[in-house]
Amino acid sequence: MADVGEVLMSVLSTIRVPKPGDRVHKDECALSFSSPESEGGLYVCMNSFLGFGGQYVDRHHARSGQRAYLHITRTRKAKEEDNNSGSGHPPKKKPTRLAIGIEGGFDVEQELYEEDVKVVILPDRQEVTSEDLATMPDVVRERVSLSMAGIMAADSVSHTLQVQQWDGEVRQESRHAADLKQLDNGVKIPPSGWRCEVCDLQENIWMNLTDGKVLCGRRYFDGSGGNNHALLHFQETGYPLAVKLGTITPDGAGDICIYVYSYDEDDMVLDAKLPEHLSHFGIDMMTMEKTERTMTELEIAVNQRVGEWEVIQESGTTLRPMFGPGLTGMKNLGNSCYLNSVMQVLFTVPDFQSKYVSNIDKIIDDAPSDPTQDFKTQVAKLGYGLLSGEYSKPAPDPGDENGASEPRGDQIGIAPQMFKALVGRGHPEFSTNRQQDAQEFLLHFINMVERNCRSGSNPSEAFRFLVEERIVCQQSQKAKYTQRVDYIVQLPVPMDQATNTEELQEAERRREEGDSSAPTVRAQIPFTACMAALSEPEILTDFWSSAVQTKTTATKTTRFASFPDHLVIQIKKFTFGLDWVPKKLDVSIDVPDTLDLSALRATGQQPGEELLPEVAPPPLMTPDVEVKGILGSHFNEEDDSLYSPLLSPVLDDSTVSQLCEMGFPLEACRKAVYYTGNTGIDAAMNWIMSHMDDPDFSAPLVLPGCSSGAGTTPTESLSEEHLATIVSMGFSRDQATKALRATSNVLDRAVDWIFSHLDDLESMDVSEGGRSAAESEGGRDPPPGPRVRDGPGKYELFAFISHMGTSTMCGHYVSHIKKDQQWVIFNDQKVCASEKPPKDLGYLYFYRRVAE
Repeated sequence: MADVGEVLMSVLSTIRVPKPGDRVHKDECALSFSSPESEGGLYVCMNSFLGFGGQYVDRHHARSGQRAYLHITRTRKAKEEDNNSGSGHPPKKKPTRLAIGIEGGFDVEQELYEEDVKVVILPDRQEVTSEDLATMPDVVRERVSLSMAGIMAADSVSHTLQVQQWDGEVRQESRHAADLKQLDNGVKIPPSGWRCEVCDLQENIWMNLTDGKVLCGRRYFDGSGGNNHALLHFQETGYPLAVKLGTITPDGAGDICIYVYSYDEDDMVLDAKLPEHLSHFGIDMMTMEKTERTMTELEIAVNQRVGEWEVIQESGTTLRPMFGPGLTGMKNLGNSCYLNSVMQVLFTVPDFQSKYVSNIDKIIDDAPSDPTQDFKTQVAKLGYGLLSGEYSKPAPDPGDENGASEPRGDQIGIAPQMFKALVGRGHPEFSTNRQQDAQEFLLHFINMVERNCRSGSNPSEAFRFLVEERIVCQQSQKAKYTQRVDYIVQLPVPMDQATNTEELQEAERRREEGDSSAPTVRAQIPFTACMAALSEPEILTDFWSSAVQTKTTATKTTRFASFPDHLVIQIKKFTFGLDWVPKKLDVSIDVPDTLDLSALRATGQQPGEELLPEVAPPPLMTPDVEVKGILGSHFNEEDDSLYSPLLSPVLDDSTVSQLCEMGFPLEACRKAVYYTGNTGIDAAMNWIMSHMDDPDFSAPLVLPGCSSGAGTTPTESLSEEHLATIVSMGFSRDQATKALRATSNVLDRAVDWIFSHLDDLESMDVSEGGRSAAESEGGRDPPPGPRVRDGPGKYELFAFISHMGTSTMCGHYVSHIKKDQQWVIFNDQKVCASEKPPKDLGYLYFYRRVAE
């Protein structure tokens, strides 16, 4: 074997020193979840700075030719006892700030490790320690030492992606504070004995800083708190700022930035003039005594309970931890439970297993030089980590201060840092550490799968189905059929169908009367009522009928044109109140274990049924505007002006302006006014709320009949490469052309647009699993289009995702999955056999087709 010094000299030119901007992966293997703490440690390539576990470093060496790797291993030290008060160690302090990693906040307990670092030269795995370098030539010693020091000193990619410090008490100065007008009404607030002026409640009392009204605070989702009288007062008067009585102390006298609540800004804010504002109503901060928990203290209490198993679900039950293949926990990276829950369920679906896990060796062999940025590689890595069982092992006992530990089901699990960074990159929400909606993430991930599976098998087809919408003009009784692709059934919750209405009304009455002992009653909604609400006809009051050439009333009925292999049902628990404030419906729904949707199969055009003519509605014009190019206006066979760009429609500028002032994009506002026929702000607002998730929501308005117009792209300027890509997905060239025109020749937007606008392409015979209106009479073979599977509409429940909290933007997600007839709860790193799966409280339900 060659001398190690000579070998090191021969590879010296490949050893780099990390520079600013280099991505150093020293915490996680690019192809697995191995880390320096894993058995065998982590090998960091000293040229590309990619990290590899022991099972993949040889493969990287063989493929790249790189030979020098920095081998990092960490061994956990034994944790010292903390209960030695006699040794001078103070007991741990309770957190006083809603923060992480800063003074007064939650402690971030750092594990103590013994770290071993050395250079390893492949393929013979010759080792070079720091001591060995001291005996080598200067040029070798300096270069290798600088590289080693640079790698160890650099922030790892995973480190830079994590939030090391978080302070929930960093608030913004209220825009109302500096110029707050206070009424000279003679009101003086006593130092104690406060009661709500409406309901006499004595807890959770707030004083409005404008008029001195003393009222109770918000009602919490569990029925506790106040009766919303302070909030109602703001809604009636517009007086924006309030302070919670009982939380004012002399502690704030030196630092006058004390928190108050701004109803208008919907957040805790700073009021630099608070002492002055309080003294207006006779309150001297120096004499006040704290009697109530501040909002921060309440938030801290809630956050301390978030990790407790009893709060998550199945309270009061000792759950049996489970380990093995398919039973791997996932670490919470900071509000990533939505991602964890969704991915646990998806890798229970055979299509995702076969696409990514069964072919993992080929995927890794075909991976690009930087696999950390490759979608297929990172999804396969995650899937294998969840299903292999390699990481489904009990977490090391961290010890506890009482000398006794109680098993809670925690696992070593996997930390999907690379995966989360990749799928969230560039996304305004999923790239952050904020809580997100699991349903939105599911659709986002499916969209990414669609984009990355334009050739070959596509596992998202397991969820894809066609929806048929039948619209019948009530004046002419003629019908229109459209089809669109969807992945999720959104099930409405008809609150008026609750079976325990009397209990709900009684509980509400007692709460309004200030009865603090009033029980919390959950609305019991029959699943059959939800399905009936989904399938019943919808009344369209402003339907433009091409048969009668005017607006009239129509009915819209929605049915399944195909049934997917796996059906996802979302319970629409999150809604908006009359004040547009998001709220969560506290409901229990008796979701069944088996489901038969055969009765909801679409039937297509009925015998003897006439179809509405394929004529676009006229653009909005004032009566004195003459439009060339519209049928009936200067049209003849020799004139091609029918295909000329239309004049701009006359829109109600005041309505457009009002919508823009609400923060909506200008083009979206113009479309809302156009498509609602200048009928006013309410109709336009409803249109916007119904179309906010459309991929082309902010795209320029394209008028019917225009060959090219604002926001469209002439055919000659379309990218042939983009056209070929969309055609390769099964669409026709005409369909691809229309999609690219509508999205300014942007490929990703065009793909989103074509999948969500099949109804807009109806006249181009976009159909699958059924016949379009044109084919119904012609009997032609189905044209190319998105592939959908079809089969019987009978299903069985195999998983559901539950949400706890008042909003999708906060709270916690867990998933329950049926494994070998046993329900298993996946709560981040905890994986246990479920004793009482709360199937009536789920948010997303996953069914698979029952084989006949």
